[in-house]
Amino acid sequence: MEHDSMRQNALAAAIALVSLACPMMAGAVGLNPRGIGQVLIYPYYTVNKSQDTLVSVVNVSGVSKAVQVRFVEGYNGRDTLDFVLYLSPHDVWTAAISQTADDGGAVLKTSDTSCTFPAIPATGAPFLSSGYDGSGSAPADGGPTAITRTREGSIEFLAGADITTGSPTDIAITHVQNGNPGVGIPPGCATLTATSALADEAAPTGGILGSGTIINVGEGTFFAYDAQAIQGFTSIPLFAVATDGVVSLADANSDEALGAAARAYMTVEDGVPFWLDYEFGIDAVSAVLTADAIYNEYFVAASLGATTDWVVTFPTKNFYVDKGLYPANHTEPFVEPFNSQQSGVSYVVTPTTSYDREEGLPSVGCGFPCPASPPQELAYQVNVVPFTNDANFSLGTPSGVLGSTLTSLQIPPYGDDGYVAMDLASGDGGEHQLPGGIDINRQGVTLNGLPVTGFMVYNIINAQAQPGLLANYGGAFVHRATASCVGDTVNCAH
Repeated sequence: MEHDSMRQNALAAAIALVSLACPMMAGAVGLNPRGIGQVLIYPYYTVNKSQDTLVSVVNVSGVSKAVQVRFVEGYNGRDTLDFVLYLSPHDVWTAAISQTADDGGAVLKTSDTSCTFPAIPATGAPFLSSGYDGSGSAPADGGPTAITRTREGSIEFLAGADITTGSPTDIAITHVQNGNPGVGIPPGCATLTATSALADEAAPTGGILGSGTIINVGEGTFFAYDAQAIQGFTSIPLFAVATDGVVSLADANSDEALGAAARAYMTVEDGVPFWLDYEFGIDAVSAVLTADAIYNEYFVAASLGATTDWVVTFPTKNFYVDKGLYPANHTEPFVEPFNSQQSGVSYVVTPTTSYDREEGLPSVGCGFPCPASPPQELAYQVNVVPFTNDANFSLGTPSGVLGSTLTSLQIPPYGDDGYVAMDLASGDGGEHQLPGGIDINRQGVTLNGLPVTGFMVYNIINAQAQPGLLANYGGAFVHRATASCVGDTVNCAH
């Protein structure tokens, strides 16, 4: 794990220095169910099907923030656009992701005046293929090289540092008010460089929240969701120690951790809290996201023109399966390196069980012997699962609601509506396990399942809204999950 080892050595040295200066500081990685934190994960963006994705992030604190923004494509989580966003106290930043053409990539546009480095042109910042096609500093990953790969993926906002109040950077990025709403402009965006703000940075204290919205103006659809918040991501300012120049989820660190890079706070299924220490920061982030199963509903009544998609995103998968970037990293809890099948995928088997509204199950009677059925697999870092009985479904078939081509699995619905349990632990022979956790008794703990986030989205088309009028209705609902672990009687026996 040479890449992560270099990163963690740099982080450890920085934590030690900060701890000497601030001995009372403490922190550890954990999900914040209240939605505010140091890191925000947006499970899905898309520009397919004539849709735009609107993004907002809010600094609810009274301290300025330097925030790493990362847009990653959905096949393998490779970067397509990175920049640093500076949020002054109580600032809000908004932007829209749109397509460049029907057969083109994605572009980020904003009219917001908050400072970014580099600055976003008035014409927008196009998403780039250089992160995965071999034309940039990163090696090609063997997946598709077309610019259309940037059309859907996920987003991360990582508050890598606070800005010291009253410092030159703080003054430069703070909007100047004149008593009228919506007209404040920061005076010094043009003075920011890659290094100018470093002297004014301090350990981040969190305080950001955000949301995403997938909208189709022509069809009148609007699917909104909250970003998932991680608190306690770092005990130190990160921009000076990010080994590859871009702060990422692998930079998690905790001054609470005992002889390790990061500590993760989580709960088992009955809600009992506990913590685990991890040698590598990315494992702590994966730990707080790991679930052994996710659950959500579906609605597909043909009489109402209803369709359902699930978004199932594995935010940290790239760090385990992308051997072009992380050749020495362990693959667990995933099982297959990206592109091992020479088709731009990394499969995990995720069995599903469907129930209708009256706890009915699909019939399993098939005589003897039963014909073999293909495994239920997810292929990508960001996956969209349509609920359909499409006999012609295959890898990349567009989904019904979102028009996604990140499709490797369809779930045949049982009846018009119900719910599905997706098993993230038992597939691939039960190899979906995250090892390496060390508990309070210094015993090893392994988490069952995969690090996951996402939501269900449904759409209803009402052709009888009013004479001559058609209406669309829809909604997005976050997945619910269970968690479990093995190897320690104190934390895993509940």
